[in-house]
Amino acid sequence: MTRPVKHSLTLKGHRTSVSLEAEFWHAFRAIAQEKSQPINALAAEIDAARDLDTGLASAIRLYVLAYYRDQHSASHRIYS
Repeated sequence: MTRPVKHSLTLKGHRTSVSLEAEFWHAFRAIAQEKSQPINALAAEIDAARDLDTGLASAIRLYVLAYYRDQHSASHRIYS
């Protein structure tokens, strides 16, 4: 895994910086593309749903993990 890389996102009209490892940025962009959603829109959804005690970078990592975990579980239900 690589060191975190800082990128800017726009949430509610304001720029914010988020540091994620390159692998998470790649996965996050792929999910947004699969959902036909701009990355800022997906980040805004995650931001709105997160607990105030959870940082945005952590919330994005957890979202990516849950997304791929759910996909994995769904594929096992189909082929079981």
